[in-house]
Amino acid sequence: MKKIKKSTSITLALLIYVSATAAYFLPRNTVISDTEKYITVAAAYVIVFVLWLVLRKKEELQRRRREEEGKYNNSKN
Repeated sequence: MKKIKKSTSITLALLIYVSATAAYFLPRNTVISDTEKYITVAAAYVIVFVLWLVLRKKEELQRRRREEEGKYNNSKN
């Protein structure tokens, strides 16, 4: 079985959290307008997407660094 990447698992957990809180709290909130509700949820999804991109980039850099260290250690021996 393939291991789920940290970036994917964190993003998935946050998407579920944002969706659940939006579904539970936004219909009950009568203080703000519908437009503000949609903008708030959309902004939360955009933040989660940006977080996913940053985490993927970080994982890629770590993978490259490990590969370069492996090549360096192998050429030294």
